[in-house]
Amino acid sequence: MLSANFGQLDREIDMINRSKADWFHLDVMDGLFVPNISFGMPIIQHIASKAIKPLDVHLMIVQPERYLKEFQQVGSNILTVHYEAVTHLHRCIQEIKSLGMKAGVSLNPHSPVHLLESILPELDLVLIMSVNPGFGGQKFIPHTLKKIEALREMIAASGSKALIEVDGGVDQQTAPLLVEAGADVLVAGSYVFGSPNPEATIQMLKELA
Repeated sequence: MLSANFGQLDREIDMINRSKADWFHLDVMDGLFVPNISFGMPIIQHIASKAIKPLDVHLMIVQPERYLKEFQQVGSNILTVHYEAVTHLHRCIQEIKSLGMKAGVSLNPHSPVHLLESILPELDLVLIMSVNPGFGGQKFIPHTLKKIEALREMIAASGSKALIEVDGGVDQQTAPLLVEAGADVLVAGSYVFGSPNPEATIQMLKELA
């Protein structure tokens, strides 16, 4: 939703509700962890009030553990924090789950997947950033494919049921490659909302995957 037209937010929400998309993906940025500021609780609450699909909330903020209950209260169904932003990651994941949300951890492009080895059995989702976080419309980082393959092997070996989500540079060319490498969930922002027919673009991506 970062690339949506916020001047026509209700129309954009309705389009996602009608479309073949499975989730609403909401990027929350604080201008500290990433060099951009997006939106906060009131926008999420408004989207939640109209959405008929789960809200997948991606926190690109420092010390996200301060706000877990607030994000649950405004309607988050899946809450993902960054490995690089949390000191006590296990405690944070346990609190997210205790609040009734699914828990995810995201890795920046420079962070190897083996960092999640100890926490993987606790996770519902791992979000691999295939661009540097903070802005939409960036170019896909090819090394992401090897990270996904390695993570898929780790998940199989650990018995974890975590989904692999990928965010950044998802389009007609990269989507099939990501699925082949082992991705379960693809996040597409500017490619969808910048297209002449976003609903048709979503359907096309679903068919490619």
